[in-house]
Amino acid sequence: MAQQPDTAGRPLRADARDNRNRILAAAAEVFVEQGPGAPLEDISKRAGTGIATLYRRFPDRESLTRAVALDALQRTADEARRARDEEPTAFAALVRYLHRVLDIRIGAVFPVLLNEIPFDDAEIASVRDGGVAVMQGLVATAQDDGDLRPDVTHADIGMLLVRLSRPLPGSIPRDVAEQVAHRHLDLIVDGLRAAAGRTATLGGPALTFGDLQSMGDDPDPAP
Repeated sequence: MAQQPDTAGRPLRADARDNRNRILAAAAEVFVEQGPGAPLEDISKRAGTGIATLYRRFPDRESLTRAVALDALQRTADEARRARDEEPTAFAALVRYLHRVLDIRIGAVFPVLLNEIPFDDAEIASVRDGGVAVMQGLVATAQDDGDLRPDVTHADIGMLLVRLSRPLPGSIPRDVAEQVAHRHLDLIVDGLRAAAGRTATLGGPALTFGDLQSMGDDPDPAP
């Protein structure tokens, strides 16, 4: 990933970059737990930085929310490209992508911030659309290879991540919940595989990325 700039466009020093990354990670967690109106003091405490450090990096809630969304999108798009370029098949790349993006938790962050994200922002739209294009290519190639069942859409992939990423109810420890999510993803991967003699067809609509965009404010969080 490229070196991150400060608000004036200059590259950040290593310590400042580390502070920024900790704040973004903490903000994503706190927003998922408490919603987009969570106190910024809770975020700075979770990040292990002072509130003044948070405000130096992000002068207001809007800039922090935008940065959290852009960071999740960029990391997700990067994972899609790396998987495409490094795995031997499109299906293997798809499986790797799903597990890596589950850890990024974009499927948990975006539903919470959906009404706060400026989807008309040129940089956000560019990063999102680039990642979507890679994923659509992986889905199409995996189907052409005969590895992915033909009735799966790119939108199915994104919405599966949303369902798996949401926090579980009750007091289940987060590390256990994350391990269970990966276990359940492994079960889902078997359902995604094309199988000789498969007769069951998927119920419900085969939504496309365009369908999701037309339903509201971009409810498909995962490229």
